[in-house]
Amino acid sequence: MAEPSKVIHIRNVGHEIAESDLLQLLQPFGVVSKIVMLRAKNQALLQMEDLHASVSALQYYSTVQPSVRGRNVYMQFSSHQELTTDQSSHGRNSDQILHQVFKAYGFVEKIVTFQKSAGFQALIQYQSRQEAVEAFGSLHGRNIYDGCCQLDIQYSNLSELQVHYNNDRSRDFTNPTLPTEQRPRTSQQGYPDPAGLYAFQQPGASYAQMGRAAMIAAAFGGTLPHGVTGTNERCTLIVSNLNTDKIDEDKLFNLFSLYGNIVRIKILHNKPDHALVEMADGLQAELAVHYLKGAILFGKKLEVNYSKYPNITPAPDAHDYINSSLNRFNSNVVKNYRHCCAPTKMIHISALPQEISEEAILNHVSEHGTVVNTKLFEVNNKRQALVLFETEEEATEALVSKHASSLEGNTIRISFSQMQSI
Repeated sequence: MAEPSKVIHIRNVGHEIAESDLLQLLQPFGVVSKIVMLRAKNQALLQMEDLHASVSALQYYSTVQPSVRGRNVYMQFSSHQELTTDQSSHGRNSDQILHQVFKAYGFVEKIVTFQKSAGFQALIQYQSRQEAVEAFGSLHGRNIYDGCCQLDIQYSNLSELQVHYNNDRSRDFTNPTLPTEQRPRTSQQGYPDPAGLYAFQQPGASYAQMGRAAMIAAAFGGTLPHGVTGTNERCTLIVSNLNTDKIDEDKLFNLFSLYGNIVRIKILHNKPDHALVEMADGLQAELAVHYLKGAILFGKKLEVNYSKYPNITPAPDAHDYINSSLNRFNSNVVKNYRHCCAPTKMIHISALPQEISEEAILNHVSEHGTVVNTKLFEVNNKRQALVLFETEEEATEALVSKHASSLEGNTIRISFSQMQSI
C-alpha cells in the first residue's frame, strides 16, 4: 500500500458518478478540502482536510465495498501528498464545497446554486440570523482556495429557500430524504431510490439503509455514534421491565420518538411490563436501542431489544402513531438526529408561550424531581427553556410525562439537552 496521504485516489469512477456522489462517500470521515475529477481515466482524487480523516476512510473501506449508483469504486492512498490549486476543480463550486466553507459559522439548513451571466451564484440559508451575520463578517472578500474563488457576499431579500431536490444544484440539509430529481414513472428506466445512491455495500444491508446512514453520520459530526452500525433493518423493538403502575403508550411514544418516528406501540396484556414499539426504519430503531438500553424510567431499568416480530399488526389494542403530528422526524430531520443522546439530567423545552415565566415552568415540571437550575431564553423570537434536574431519572420522568402537554395554551416540546450545566 502507498504511504498514507491526505489525498485519496478513487478508480472506476463512471461518467454517471458526480462530484457530490464521491463527497457523500468520504464526508462522514471528515472535510473534503479539494477534488479532482479525471474523467478521461474514470478516476478521481479527493483531498481530506487531515491525514486522520483519510486513514479512517480507507480503514473503513478496506472492510466494506464502496458502491455509487450501482458501480463498485476502488480507493487507495494517492502518491500526491497535496493537491495543488491548479489540479483542483475549484471552479465548480458545488453545494457540498459551499457547505464545507459556510458550516464553520453555524448550521446551514439549505443551499441553492445557479448560473447567471455574472457567473456562478448561490443562496445559503442558516438556522439563525446571528449565524448568517457571523458568516458574512468572516467570509466576505475571502477566497475559497488560495489565491482564487473570492467570495462576494450580500444579504438576500428572501426569508426562506424552497428546496425540492437534493442534488448538485440544491440541497436541504434538514431533509436528506428529498429525491435527487423528479422521480421517473415506474414504466421508465431510472436510478434506484435516491436515498440509496450513496451506498456502503455490505452483506445484509440495503443500499437505501446504508446511504441514509452516511447522511445521518454527517449530522452526528462525521461518524455514527460508537456501537451504531447503520445496517440494522429490524424496525420493531421489545421493551421490558416497565413500571406497570405508571407507564402507558403515550409516555413510551414521548421517549422513543426522540430517536425516530413511531408507527405503533402495543403494551402486551399477558405481560403488562412488556411493550412492542415499531419505529419507522431500522436505523432509528438501532439508535433507540443504543441510547435507551439500561435507562431508568419510573424506578425501573429498561430492557430494550429487537423483537422477533417485523411489525405490529393494526389492532384495537395497538396505538397507531404513524400519522401523528407529534412525530419529531416529520421535519428538521438532520437537526433531530443531531440532538439524539442518552437521557441526561437536563431537558430542553420549546414551543413555550411568549409571556411564560420561570415560575410557571417550574410549577409544570417540578413534581417529577428536584430542580437544580432553570434558564429561560429566546432564539429567533421563540421562547425556550432549560431545566436541570438532580438525576437523569427525574429528567426522563419529566420528559415522558410532560412532552406534548399543554402549558398556558401551548403544546410544548421536550427533549434532552447535551449541555452539562446552565
